[in-house]
Amino acid sequence: MDQSQVSAARRLISNAKFEQAAQLLRNSLEGAGRKADADDNADDVVVEALYTLAVAERYSGNLPEALATLDELITMNPDFARAYQERGHSLLTDNQLTAARNSYEEAVQRNPALIASWKALVNLYEIAGMTEHCCASQSEVEYLESLPRELQSVSSHLHEGRLQQADCLCRHFLQTRKTHIEGMRLLAETRDKLDMFGEAEFLLTTALELDPEHERCRSNLANLLLKMQKFELAHMQTEWLTAQFPGNFAYLSMHASAKAGIGEHGEAIKLYNQVISQTKDQHRLHLQRGHAEKAIGKFDAATASYTRAYEIAPDYGDAFWSLANTKTYQFTDQEIHHMREQERSADTSVEDRIHLCFALGKAFEDTQEHQKSFHYYEHGNALKQASVKHNPDNLAKRLGVQREVLTAAFFKKRTHTGSNVPDPIFIVGLPRAGSTLLEQILASHSHIDGTLELPNMIALANRLDRGKLQAEAVGYPRILEILDLDYFRRFGEQFIKDTQVHRQGAPFFIDKNPNNFAHIGLIKLILPNAKVIDARRHPLSCCFSGFKQLFGQGHEFSYGLKEIGNYYREYIELMAHWNEVLPGFVLLVKHEDVVDDLKGQVKRMLDFCGLEFEPACLEYHRTERSIRTPSSEQVRRPIYRDALDAWKPYEPWLTPLKQALGKEVRDMYAISL
Repeated sequence: MDQSQVSAARRLISNAKFEQAAQLLRNSLEGAGRKADADDNADDVVVEALYTLAVAERYSGNLPEALATLDELITMNPDFARAYQERGHSLLTDNQLTAARNSYEEAVQRNPALIASWKALVNLYEIAGMTEHCCASQSEVEYLESLPRELQSVSSHLHEGRLQQADCLCRHFLQTRKTHIEGMRLLAETRDKLDMFGEAEFLLTTALELDPEHERCRSNLANLLLKMQKFELAHMQTEWLTAQFPGNFAYLSMHASAKAGIGEHGEAIKLYNQVISQTKDQHRLHLQRGHAEKAIGKFDAATASYTRAYEIAPDYGDAFWSLANTKTYQFTDQEIHHMREQERSADTSVEDRIHLCFALGKAFEDTQEHQKSFHYYEHGNALKQASVKHNPDNLAKRLGVQREVLTAAFFKKRTHTGSNVPDPIFIVGLPRAGSTLLEQILASHSHIDGTLELPNMIALANRLDRGKLQAEAVGYPRILEILDLDYFRRFGEQFIKDTQVHRQGAPFFIDKNPNNFAHIGLIKLILPNAKVIDARRHPLSCCFSGFKQLFGQGHEFSYGLKEIGNYYREYIELMAHWNEVLPGFVLLVKHEDVVDDLKGQVKRMLDFCGLEFEPACLEYHRTERSIRTPSSEQVRRPIYRDALDAWKPYEPWLTPLKQALGKEVRDMYAISL
């Protein structure tokens, strides 16, 4: 079927020919193969056809048929907000007020631009005596009605995932109304969803300069800054929001997240407790509190928070995964049975199923039932891979152009560039390669601050790639060939200034963002006296550890054995290039060598950084600091060998990984197919 059939049915509905419209759509859907599995990406036309059929059935007075059609549609596409709105309409027609209210709430949760749902909620809340909810809904109605028609369409496109349409329409609107605050805010929200964080931040910051009291802009900016890990700036925004709106629990929760981000975990936990005590059944707040507790080593408290989260919401996969991700929690047989039941349930969302699969993979790994364990890891990765944007061809091009442009001859012409400060120590590599252990060791030295996986270097690379010269097809890193050399000094100074907020006063600090391995050439240009440590681990050990890890964000390459093997090979090739064109700039530290000879490798790293040996670096597990990576509990233990061979029981299923690594890497590590 195609869109013309849906359009024809809608014309029939406009002419009050409801039964004819319904019959046309039923015939078309039967011919197209109406049923679809919930795991599949349902065809957009089929979704629109089912939605239109439900509308026709409601207008015909066939409410049971309309509700059945909507159930089918929601099973096919659980995030289609208009289906919940239409279900609300049908239930309201049938005088099922509470059920209708629930459906409208589901609709606006998925798409806050659905003004018809908000209007219905105003009346339903008033009938139920829910005065505060009624007022809040009326505010949403007034806000949406205040928007120009073009921006109403932008908001609808935005919340239904049509990001390119939203972006294009919003930019067109702003061409003639350049300082329209809501236009700027909606464009920023679109850019945020397109992962264009720098542009989104600029738009929101500019909008707030024009209207400092704009609550929605400030809330959007706070959320964006939290996502960008600009916690100090986020804290400034959430502090303003909580001062202006002290009874807003959403803002208090954001403030707690900002507090955790700047290392004030105790204060964050107090805020979470405050919100939890005044709200009911907020399972996500218990999870967030658990993360703050885990970051400062309060694992019993974190476990209790995660457990409470799934007690409130039994299908909340993230709670189970967070328990598994402590790396020490042992699931009971009852919990494993419960997780398997929830994972199989048709009512469980795809996102929750992904979390449950990874948790079950860890649960069966702990019981040494490796075939079951691999089944769940593989299934969770497959589900996750369907929703991420990793493109191996783009990766190869992106890293290949680094080798093509940033050659030995390139650097020979630029021997005196950048800021001469020696402060940063970059730890790069792949996730799960042992970088958190190296950071914890070095951060135990009195002259080194541990920080975070800082986003600053990658943000600079992204900004260069989208710079003014992009229209002339000069993106990053080619733009580095034509930039005035003074830019490199300014970039280096700005990096030091922007990262100052994460430091505690030591002369040196660590940035352990693993993805910085792709930008070592840029690091050399702007911070020539920085130190770079390449944390490397056996490819099967590193890649399989990444494959069984569900990351909070990023690392899209990790959700498939072939994909992660390919990424490891590309990483090895680029690191070989950096070592060739920048000899001595990078220190290779192998995880296995650290395990076998801790003291020797610690001295080697400190010598590389120009620092005296301190015994505290050998007692790294006693160093008290917040750690947010999945390895937080592991690096609070003395050195151990347990994880080195964790991949071996899974070797029968790792052939796609071995093949993807390529012959050169296999030969390097004596890996046989």
